[in-house]
Amino acid sequence: MKLASYNNGRRDGQLMLVSRDLTKTVAVPAIAHTMQQLLDGWDLLKPQLQELYDALNEGMLDNAQAFDEAKCLSPLPRAYQWADGSAYVNHVELVRKARGAEMPETFWTDPLFYQGGSDSFIAPKADIPLASEDWGIDFESEIAIITDDVPMGVSSDNAAKHIKLLMLVNDVSLRNLIPGELAKGFGFFQSKPSSSFSPVAVTPDELGASWEDSKVHLPLITHLNGELFGRPNAGVDMTFNFSQLVSHVAKTRPLGAGAIIGSGTISNYDRSAGSSCLAEKRMLEVIAEGKATTPFMRFGDTVRIEMLDDNNVTIFGSIDQKVVEYKA
Repeated sequence: MKLASYNNGRRDGQLMLVSRDLTKTVAVPAIAHTMQQLLDGWDLLKPQLQELYDALNEGMLDNAQAFDEAKCLSPLPRAYQWADGSAYVNHVELVRKARGAEMPETFWTDPLFYQGGSDSFIAPKADIPLASEDWGIDFESEIAIITDDVPMGVSSDNAAKHIKLLMLVNDVSLRNLIPGELAKGFGFFQSKPSSSFSPVAVTPDELGASWEDSKVHLPLITHLNGELFGRPNAGVDMTFNFSQLVSHVAKTRPLGAGAIIGSGTISNYDRSAGSSCLAEKRMLEVIAEGKATTPFMRFGDTVRIEMLDDNNVTIFGSIDQKVVEYKA
């Protein structure tokens, strides 16, 4: 199934069922009003939605309307949990190499995570409002999963069944604020403003053979100001798969339905694939040339994040955003 949340003026939006080709949509208030309501009752409600989804794809629903990504909020406009990992250790390795630091061996066995703010996500077509260009504005193109209720201590083998939906992420980062925050020894906060998610969330079966071993084996495509920035394959060089990430996050606590877990920045050792954030490109410049020459984002800059299937058809819709100056 493919699902979205339309902006209806309420905090959690209106749950919408979306056709596989993203052309048609229908509200399903008789089943669930919001995405969170659906996730809370997933086992009971999914079969009912599946019947409607099949009918929608077959053109049998008279109340279907044209799907408009511009009307979408993030699939979960707010969430009980947003935990973002760093599953691509190649990316972490580059960060440390650029500043001449050794990488602990535990990074290959124990995923990095930070707990992000989840009370307010930015809509996929909305501007990113920030108060200063001096903060080092960056995008991070990622994939995220949404879980149902996950018991504490779940094994990675059993975690896969708790992955209900996938979506794309722009994990906005303020690079120049990060060093000062990390120096305090207590993690990110101001350097991680609101994130954004793709217009559509999809069940893993929608990916077909591209969903294997709890990984998405497709390129994640990023354009910066209309020019291709990177298309690394999300299934390549992923040190920890999503089942392992779920298990790690649930080691000392259960996860409630609607928990979002991110992959971290998609990164390949094959540099010809490009990058999924400005920081990585700047790291590679430091390593190769001794200094970074690519600037961080400025007001007016745009980013587009999308994933296409093997037939070059968009799967999740696209995140299309402009950085703008925030004025209180």
